[in-house]
Amino acid sequence: MQKAILLMITTKYSYHTQISKTSKLPIQQQSLVALSIRLSSNEASFQTKPYKLHRLESGPSTNISVTRNDALDYYRKMVIIRRMETAAGNLYKERLVRGFCHLYAGQEAIAVGLCASKDNEDAIITSYRCHAWTYLTGSGISQILSELTGRRTGNVYGKGGSMHMYNKNFFGGNGIVGAQQALGAGLAFAHKYNKKKNVSYTLFGDGAANQGQLYEVINMCALWDLPCIFICENNGYGMGTPADRASAVTDYYTRGDYIPGVWADGMDVLAVRETIRWSREYCNAGKGPLMLEFATYRYSGHSMSDPGTSYRTRDEVQQMRKTSDPITGFRDKIIAAGLASEEELKGIDKEAKKEVDAAVNIARTEPPLPPESLYCDIYHNTPPQYVRGVTLDESVVQKHCRTEDLMKSLGLNA
Repeated sequence: MQKAILLMITTKYSYHTQISKTSKLPIQQQSLVALSIRLSSNEASFQTKPYKLHRLESGPSTNISVTRNDALDYYRKMVIIRRMETAAGNLYKERLVRGFCHLYAGQEAIAVGLCASKDNEDAIITSYRCHAWTYLTGSGISQILSELTGRRTGNVYGKGGSMHMYNKNFFGGNGIVGAQQALGAGLAFAHKYNKKKNVSYTLFGDGAANQGQLYEVINMCALWDLPCIFICENNGYGMGTPADRASAVTDYYTRGDYIPGVWADGMDVLAVRETIRWSREYCNAGKGPLMLEFATYRYSGHSMSDPGTSYRTRDEVQQMRKTSDPITGFRDKIIAAGLASEEELKGIDKEAKKEVDAAVNIARTEPPLPPESLYCDIYHNTPPQYVRGVTLDESVVQKHCRTEDLMKSLGLNA
């Protein structure tokens, strides 16, 4: 038994080899082996699903290594995003969230995997389904949930709501279907113009893949060799329309035609991370744009007003949760590989719940901005102005041009 345990102790090993060797031991010895691995393993290798390539002779590696620390970090972030989105849905049902609310549950691996490989100076721009991206680019959970409930502690002081959140080098959050595609190309142009070794990650859904402006900017990016990585998050449905009813060709990674493309499993955080790492190197080598497609799935409806059951069955959703969930799948892999114990991950789950619950309390109780904030953030770097009302008595003197300055004048934290 001791020889078997020693055989399994390593700092870097193949996941498949580990499992095959362990499974041949009696059950009591398997538990001891698992304990030994957890105490000593710092890195493990995993095999991803094969990629599909368009106009490429080679692509990302299917054999991917991950350290224990990184694995725990990815797991924690995906769990927090899932819990945060659940909390957002509950706040909406309580009528504390006004306007639209689009949830990201089921697609967490794409956001976490991409942000694991990006450079801090890379640009990200996405659609209205932007809560996870806001969190991963620097905002706290309470800032996101407070933004949904219109509180002054929100990401943009409660003025943007679900679809319009921003951070440094994160350009939203865009409410119009496909509007971010041209803006993302512009960000890539800025990187090249300023001679920066950075890329623009321009994300959109399969529903926006048929927008005409996408093909215009693909042409411009190819013509000028811009470092733009177009990313189609294909969750199978554009609002309530299945992809094959809206698109003559559903291989979205080939949509660029004359620019190369890669299909990858968007439910595998490591596959996403490796695809982004490879794509970033490709673009920074001056080879021009790429078209990526990440196959994924959203558990909720298109928005909170959509129950998501009129165009798909509950059995379909449950089957995806059971067989392809990005969090459960990653959890099972890192436990089996000895990078973490079940108890350890339960502890992360518990801490994530505590963090989200605390953020929910802030989103419920913080006050909104004072009414005079309506006149802030309208113009940039201009002197205070009179804002005319219907009558002279309703005219307002705008004392502050920025919400941040107004908050400070009231003794509030900006």
